[in-house]
Amino acid sequence: MKVIPLLLALGAGLSASCVHATGAAAPADAATIERGAYLARIMDCAGCHMPRGADGVPAFSAGLSGGTVGFEMPGLGIFWPPNLTPDATGLGDWSADQILTAIRAGIRPDGRVLAPVMPWASYAGLTDEDGAALVAYLQSLAPVAARTPPPAETADRAAGPFFRVTLPSQ
Repeated sequence: MKVIPLLLALGAGLSASCVHATGAAAPADAATIERGAYLARIMDCAGCHMPRGADGVPAFSAGLSGGTVGFEMPGLGIFWPPNLTPDATGLGDWSADQILTAIRAGIRPDGRVLAPVMPWASYAGLTDEDGAALVAYLQSLAPVAARTPPPAETADRAAGPFFRVTLPSQ
């Protein structure tokens, strides 16, 4: 398995703010979805959640259907960014509140905490309005059936290529 080193310096003092329920979502208007698309771009969702070809080039036509390059977190395992489209293999069964909770608090509907490479602690500061716009955008995407590999405990169990995240020693 090819391992790609990547240095990730984690900032100290990051904390999550409370996640506020958004209630039942009404159909989003074009301006809200456009705002969500803008947020997805500046938050670089595609940097992790867009598949890449064997040459490493992003597969733009696949949208945010799941990363094909995983991230190894020391002591935690290897994680592949999931499909963010509204297909059943992605966010299709998630409510708007569940999506927003994952983005801002790092908690999936099944209770699993997202890997630290997902910068949810930074996204915790999203306003309710921006959070709702981002969720509306994700829910507006064309559904793409694409499963990503499940987490792997060790490199020899990895189902695909991954970045090795190294942390600075204290």
